[in-house]
Amino acid sequence: TMEFDMLTANAMPYNEANGTQAIGKGEHLSTTALIGSLWKNCYVGIGRTNTFIANVGGVDMDESEKAKMVGEAKFLRAFYYLSLVDKFGGVPLIIDAPNADEQAELPRNSKEEVVNQIVKDLEEAAAVLPDTYASSDLGRATKGAALALKARTLLYNSRWAEAAQAAKQVMESGVYQLFNDYRHFFSEDNKYNCEVIFDIEAKLPEYPTDYDQNIWRLNRPAPLKELVDTYLCVDGKTIEESPLYDPTRPYENRDPRLLKSIVCIGYPYLGKTITKEDVATTGFGVKKYTSYEDDVTIPLVERSAFNFILIRYAEVLLTYAEAQNEASGPDQSVYDAINQLRRRPDINMPEVPKGLTKDQMREVIRRERRIELTFEGLYYSDILRWKTAEKENNGMMHNYEGIEVVKRSFNPKRDYLWPIPYNQTVLNPNLEQNPNWD
Repeated sequence: TMEFDMLTANAMPYNEANGTQAIGKGEHLSTTALIGSLWKNCYVGIGRTNTFIANVGGVDMDESEKAKMVGEAKFLRAFYYLSLVDKFGGVPLIIDAPNADEQAELPRNSKEEVVNQIVKDLEEAAAVLPDTYASSDLGRATKGAALALKARTLLYNSRWAEAAQAAKQVMESGVYQLFNDYRHFFSEDNKYNCEVIFDIEAKLPEYPTDYDQNIWRLNRPAPLKELVDTYLCVDGKTIEESPLYDPTRPYENRDPRLLKSIVCIGYPYLGKTITKEDVATTGFGVKKYTSYEDDVTIPLVERSAFNFILIRYAEVLLTYAEAQNEASGPDQSVYDAINQLRRRPDINMPEVPKGLTKDQMREVIRRERRIELTFEGLYYSDILRWKTAEKENNGMMHNYEGIEVVKRSFNPKRDYLWPIPYNQTVLNPNLEQNPNWD
């Protein structure tokens, strides 16, 4: 979720709730709530998918429908396992129905073994899932979702050529395209737009979401100056390089995604001009995901039926660009993928300069991922796999005035993996703890 951005230099929480602040500060323990809940929730999901796969064979129903349901279950199992290996490395690999006698004290499999199972599940899912669903079944996993998650998995594990190929399959499917309104593709009105590949369905009043309440009323996440300064100017240059940057009006002449994603002091939102009191934690607020408009005064929303988007087409383009650049260098297809994002009609940023080296293009792509996908819960995984967390997540972070507000600390000998939760190592003595967490 977006909460993972609060573990990075992108944002901070307004309080210590659930351990996000502790992880960002490098003060987390094997008992930290977020660490234990991620492990537990993923294995609960894995157990349910395994139970379904083990028992659906005996159900009297249409075989093609049964195959699709198994494909959906394998997609979900892959999603849960990727969440685990991304944070913990190798974990016990369980693909049979829950059986405490046989599974309670399993040792950890290697990360490679788990990743190979994830890829296998997603390939088998993609082979049976449809390209699209009718309106009554929107929200279910599709072939594109399986291929996009496969591309993410391969990217996260530096299997560059395979990742590029999986992303290319999604790109060539013709099912998805960029939505032409960056501000509003995260909205209830547009929740089934052409860019969405997989999301979490919401429904009022049974299954609401509370993004408006958390983001605006609680200022959670609270963006940091380090993220805001990353946005380019409209000439395609950094704020350090561009003659258009004016430190007295720092949010003018910037990549339009800045003011479409982040609430800034002195600019309209909720029908008024934003003041420091409105965004008290850092002087910035998150605009992405909210129902509110810049020029309209409306009552603050408690709950909505907005669908949280887990995979969208922009990520697939960025996956392709990064993987293809790492595999083959910055060929024209890499430029084309990034330039699609910049050419979105309401963004209209300059195209990537020609003639970049592989290393230069890598930096362009990394910045583009940070900006395009900000607050979508992916940047923490990015700085872990890029091994840049030891630099970006060490030192003081700042509010809009450049005043220090929180310290980030990252131990490269320990923090690239989370600790196995304490209660799990107590229950299962065969679970080997990650390095330097004993």
